[in-house]
Parts: sequence; C-alpha cells; structure tokens
Amino acid sequence: MTVAEVRPAAGPLSGATRVPPDKSISHRAAILAALADGTSRIRGYSPAGDCAATLSVLRALGVDVRRGGDDVTIEGQGDREFSPPPDALDCERSGTTMRLMAGALAGRPLRVVLTGDPQLRRRPMDRVADPLARMGARIETDDGRAPVELDGGQLHGIDYASPVSSAQVKSALLLAGLRASGTTSLTEPHPSRDHTERMLAAMGAPIESGPGRASVRAGALSAVDVTIPGDLSSAAPLLAAAALLPGSDLTVTGVGVNPTRAGFLRVLQRMGADVQVLSTNADVSAGDGAGGEPVADVRVRPTPLRSTAIDASEAPSMIDEVPLIGVLATRAEGRTQVRGVADLRMKESDRIAALVTGLRALGARIEEAPDGFVVEGPTRLAGGPCDA
Repeated sequence: MTVAEVRPAAGPLSGATRVPPDKSISHRAAILAALADGTSRIRGYSPAGDCAATLSVLRALGVDVRRGGDDVTIEGQGDREFSPPPDALDCERSGTTMRLMAGALAGRPLRVVLTGDPQLRRRPMDRVADPLARMGARIETDDGRAPVELDGGQLHGIDYASPVSSAQVKSALLLAGLRASGTTSLTEPHPSRDHTERMLAAMGAPIESGPGRASVRAGALSAVDVTIPGDLSSAAPLLAAAALLPGSDLTVTGVGVNPTRAGFLRVLQRMGADVQVLSTNADVSAGDGAGGEPVADVRVRPTPLRSTAIDASEAPSMIDEVPLIGVLATRAEGRTQVRGVADLRMKESDRIAALVTGLRALGARIEEAPDGFVVEGPTRLAGGPCDA
C-alpha cells in the first residue's frame, strides 16, 4: 500500500501548465488506425497504462505498432485480417480496450478471448456482448463479465436502443458496423462522448451522428496524422484546486474541450467559478489534425461557490469528474445533489462509496444515495486518514 501525506497549500496556484494526452482519444486513434488502410501517425499518445494495453493487444493481433516517446506509428490492416493471437488478449485494467476491441473483432473471422486483471473481470461486459450477439457475433461471457470469448464472422446491421448512455457501448457497435451488412444505428437515453464518431468522420467512414444517436455503414478507413489533445480528466483536479484556493489564476493549455466531454467545465461555471475557455479551435473540421476535436486553453480563477444539482442527463459528459464535484460542494453554499451516476459503482472500485467514506472522514456533511450523493456546504475539511 502506498501512503501519501498531503498538507494545505502554502499559496495560490498560478501560471500555465499542460496535462498528459487524452486517454479516450488515444485508445480510439490506435484502434481505428489499425483498421485503416495505410500508415497512421499519432502524436502525443497517452502514456497511461490503459492505453499501453491497447497497443499490446494490437501487437498480439499482428499489427505493426511502433512507439517512440509520445508518438506512435501504426501500419493499418486495411483489407487484411488480423493474425490469430497465440494466447488470450490481455486488456489488463482497461475496460475501453476490452469493449472497443470486442466491437472491432466481432466482424472478423477470428476466435479470440479477451481477458484482464481481476478488477476488469468484475466489470459488466454484457452491455456490449448482447447487442453484438444481435448483430450475429458468437460471443460468450462469464455471467455477463470477462473473460469474453468471441468467434467473429459475418454481421448484419441493427437498430439498437441502448438502455445506458455509454460511449464504450456506442463505439463497440460502430466499430462492428464497419464490417456489417446494412446500416448499424444506435440511440441512447442521453448523449455520451462522441470521440469515436469524430475520428471515424475524419478517416472517411460513412457515418451520421447527432446528440444521442449515431449510425454507420460498412466502409474503408483512411490513415490519419493526428495530434491528441490534453486530457480534460487530468486537467480537472488542477482546475478544481484553482477554483478553491484564494488568489489562484491557473491556465491549462491545449486541453480537449469536446462538448460531450466538458460537463465539468459547465458545472464549475454554474457553481460560480470564473472559467474562461480561451484560444479554442471549436470550429475545427474533420481533417484538422486533431481528429475533429476542439482544443483550447482553459483558465480558472476562484470566486465564492454555490450549490448545484446534477442529474442523469449531464452525467455522461462528466462521469470521471463527478468525485471532484463532491469536493467542490463541501465549499459551496447550500445543498448540492448529484444523481444518475450509478455507473461510478461499476468502475475499478465503487467510486460513490469511496468518495462518501473519504469525504466524511475529513469532516464533510455528505450522504450516499443509490445513484449518487448529497453534500451540505460549506464545510471546512479537517486533516485525517483517507483510504483511496
């Protein structure tokens, strides 16, 4: 067990900084590059372990993947099939790798097993396996969880109404739809992040999309030269700290501000923080080198915070940043209610329970709900032990 001691900041956070490249976009860039025709160059590939797992899985399938520092070059398979892997494909702890690769492999004449660390094998995979089976894939799970045994082959498009708003489910079906007959369409209760749709469009796929819906037909992908923007999830803790520390003036440069991903910024503004999105390329085209992703500098300065309410309609655009809202709420005037985030219980850990337990140990007035939590503020937190 690693123990870290955190002391109060000696002063404000000021200046400008960058954060690591976006994990979600890195996964998608690598997988789509492997499916494309030609050589793709990905600049600023994420150093995260989950993204490294995606590259390892692609190599195990015979894809030529070369990595030099933060840059990755991938020779796409195009019309060629993947090589049969000698062993099960180890996705380590990456749910994105497992779910998206299930979709990418479902329409290919290949028998594979997707597995991973114990944490990953506890996470639900039936939300991907069920619609892929409806498309014609032969797929089995262990009571809805990994390992996932997949015997790919001929697929047909379906019109799928997803019961959950999940970019991973949507992406898996879109990737499968690239090898299916007819049109593969998906609708979801609330719009989820659209990184896959943007990159598919940048690579020439026959795709149509809008809020809460997407459809694709079989088609070839062209190789790309793409630069991955900074990860908003990595920027969020720094921005939250700047919003809390008096006198701060912090700018995070070159960060992705995709509207389907930037819910945290909107909530931070709603709570009263001074948030400015600067130097944005929000009017980007699909071939701009960023995969159609808007990139900007984000500046935050503190002002008194007020409570807010978050429901299921906002959750997909900020699901990874929800615990930070709990921290901010301890300093906000009034009652902050967060609901519709039950998916946080099915991550690597139960993040709702962990957040409530940790903040309560530090003196917060916080109550757990089945799909979220409620915080009464403001409360000044005290030091103490916290099990993350």
